[in-house]
Amino acid sequence: MKISSSDAITLVTLQGCPAALTFSADVFSRIAKLGANVDMISQAPIHGDTISISFTIADDDLGKILSFLTELRENYKVKPIISSGNCKINVYDENMKDTPGVAAKVFTAAAAVETDIRIITTSDVDISILVTEADFHATLKAIEAAAK
Repeated sequence: MKISSSDAITLVTLQGCPAALTFSADVFSRIAKLGANVDMISQAPIHGDTISISFTIADDDLGKILSFLTELRENYKVKPIISSGNCKINVYDENMKDTPGVAAKVFTAAAAVETDIRIITTSDVDISILVTEADFHATLKAIEAAAK
């Protein structure tokens, strides 16, 4: 199991987005054109005719998208919520897809140190959690210990 981390990450949550996939496609196309690299993406289930989308960018890229976020708020009544200064912990294992309980280990370790998890994304071989900077070191140590 490989554990890596990165810091200086901003979480952006867009509440009340139109549920049409064309809206999401346009949002991420515009962010790319502004030169901001998006990392983690999570979409909440449709609620009526709206969704919430969360994504992460580098803290340094926030300035590139602020006017776009204002435009979304004014034109679509989307509510942007911004949280900077977060850290990502990534757990990767090629065998994860065939190994039950990896997520349980990660979440149990994070819970043991009362981590404030901001967002979780996964794939067949990867679990990424975004945590506050204040919780980062304790969470990383707890996950590393659980992985042994």
